[in-house]
Amino acid sequence: MIALETAQDFLKDNFAQWILDMGIEVSEMSDAGATLDIPITPHIERVGGIVCGQALSALADTAMVFACFSALDGFKPVATTNLETRFLSGAKGERVACKARVIKQGRSLLFCEATLTAFPSARTVASASATFFLPS
Repeated sequence: MIALETAQDFLKDNFAQWILDMGIEVSEMSDAGATLDIPITPHIERVGGIVCGQALSALADTAMVFACFSALDGFKPVATTNLETRFLSGAKGERVACKARVIKQGRSLLFCEATLTAFPSARTVASASATFFLPS
């Protein structure tokens, strides 16, 4: 299993600056997947104080990449081939957590799903699914 500190260091050293600017943190790495969090700040809010969809989709994609790393037991490059985000409710509060897991792993494709939850309300605000390509 990948240690939290190692995962956070990998995130900071390898992901785009605008992803890091959201304040993204790796809060859990396990054999079952990964959980990443972002604080809700004015930087990612739109009119009405709701987190913008772009931030939620980026959080989901990044969390599912880390779920792939868990399944692969290491930091192997993967590429998002498709991403679908379903917005269920406005995300408000202090932070959004995204719990992601790999639901099927093949030789060159990994299929993932994620659930995004706003806190402190613990309200599910979005779900996502994606397919990732694992180059050989």
